[in-house]
Amino acid sequence: MENQTLSLLFPEGQNNFKNLSDVAYHDLGIDFICEKVSDKYEEQQIFTQFFQKMCDDPKITEYRCQVFQDIYEHPDMSQKLIEVLQHIDYEKQFSGFSGHYEDTGSAWELLHRLEEINDYIKSVEAMYKCLCDVELKSEGMNRLKNYVSELYNDNGFAELKEDIKNIKVTTSDLKSITLGVNLNEKYEAHGVGLISFNKKEFTKSSVMGDFYSKLAIKDSVKEEATWKNDFKYHELSSSKKEIETVLSIAKIADPQVENATFYMDKIANLMIGNIVHKLKGVLKKYVYLPVTDITNLIPEFIFYIRFAAYIKAMQDKGFHFCRAQVAPQESPKSYMKAEGIYNFKLLSNFADTLGPSGIVPNTLDFNPDHLVYILTGANRGGKTTITQAVGLLFVLAQAGLFVPGDSFCFNPVDSIFTHFPADEDKTMDLGRLGEECKRFKELFTDCTETSLLLLNETYSTTSFEEGYYIARDSVKALLTKGIRTIYNTHMHKLAFDIEEINEISKENKAASLVVKSKDGQRSFKVEVAPPEGQSFAKDIAEKYGVTYEMLMNK
Repeated sequence: MENQTLSLLFPEGQNNFKNLSDVAYHDLGIDFICEKVSDKYEEQQIFTQFFQKMCDDPKITEYRCQVFQDIYEHPDMSQKLIEVLQHIDYEKQFSGFSGHYEDTGSAWELLHRLEEINDYIKSVEAMYKCLCDVELKSEGMNRLKNYVSELYNDNGFAELKEDIKNIKVTTSDLKSITLGVNLNEKYEAHGVGLISFNKKEFTKSSVMGDFYSKLAIKDSVKEEATWKNDFKYHELSSSKKEIETVLSIAKIADPQVENATFYMDKIANLMIGNIVHKLKGVLKKYVYLPVTDITNLIPEFIFYIRFAAYIKAMQDKGFHFCRAQVAPQESPKSYMKAEGIYNFKLLSNFADTLGPSGIVPNTLDFNPDHLVYILTGANRGGKTTITQAVGLLFVLAQAGLFVPGDSFCFNPVDSIFTHFPADEDKTMDLGRLGEECKRFKELFTDCTETSLLLLNETYSTTSFEEGYYIARDSVKALLTKGIRTIYNTHMHKLAFDIEEINEISKENKAASLVVKSKDGQRSFKVEVAPPEGQSFAKDIAEKYGVTYEMLMNK
């Protein structure tokens, strides 16, 4: 059969993607999530690799979502598959599964290879049964199923099974070897040779003890090598000294012989030439084992299996998850409709304490009328949380995973860019504001119509007047370029001036998004509405603890 490239992430082996930056990866809290899903560093690295490869092709997103659902719905199948694949991978690395073959191999090496290929047969049969016992719906898993089925039903595979079966019938008769050691008058070994290959194993006994006892009774010494009862042998330890002693007693003449197994090989290749010939013929014929290629799927399986188990555990605790849906083809590039969503990162904080009651779900959409959100609200009201949550929705969904919420329909993004406040750094050449401006310009240049930009208190490191005018021009530029954006800010005036800002574009509009509060109580609920009129200065004062009440500890 033809060599195929299989992947659970890319249907056609495609690798067209943009890298999610390390900064955005950290800002979204994905590193934290990966640590919660698995405590194994190697697996966390696998998660990171896949999350950071952002692809905006709707077909690829749908392909992944289908694959994940199959794995989620069939955990037993998935676990058995990963065990078989890991076993094959181990054999590939440390044995003959790699397809390497030496024509000069000894009888014992050939027999060992025989067992490896027999193991390969069992692995194919295990995968075939595993995949055929369930109803798979995804294109990706059915491709794997068809590949294994073709391999299993291939004439070559059936022939291999038959050849191995026949060879094993022959070789299964080999249970022991009888060596003859000739003794001189002083009972010293002066010759050694092979007497026979036997269908019977030797049983344990103290050969040396029997030897000395037989010396006292001459009539007990056998005149001919005729064996009627069970064979006896002296069990050697792994002690190098004892082995060397035995070899010296045998007085093996060949100086190149370093161990007994090698010596046996020289004799065995002469006496079982027919078997050796058959073994070499089978191994040459099946030197390439195509099943080894699918071990490349192991990281992808681990990725999906671990997240499927984690999400299932969270669902059992009462948290809502749903399969993401790719928006219809005729929908705008900026389309997103999310209902009952929440921040995936919060699960670790509330799963074992408050449970689902500690989570406040929200509804939000993107479209040309709501392309850029100016998100305002009281300090510590959840602005950063909802901003982060939206970014995580896209990352999870485009990886194929279920997302936290009741429903999520969207057009994929080519990447996610974050512009969170820069840490105060006295070494900044441009100053904090200059650094923020530089970062924003770089991100703006990299963004496209299919990107997502998340701004968290951008331009808050300067005076209100300076920050406001820079922010206003930035929002206008975002509308003109058509970039989906959430701008989390304390600049309520920016939200009040939405109508003026929207005059810059006929196609795309900004909207005011507010984290609602009542009587000073945070609701953590967001809605499209005018800002609540809280002053920028008051929120900033509360943020840095310089209100009268906070200063006086009242």
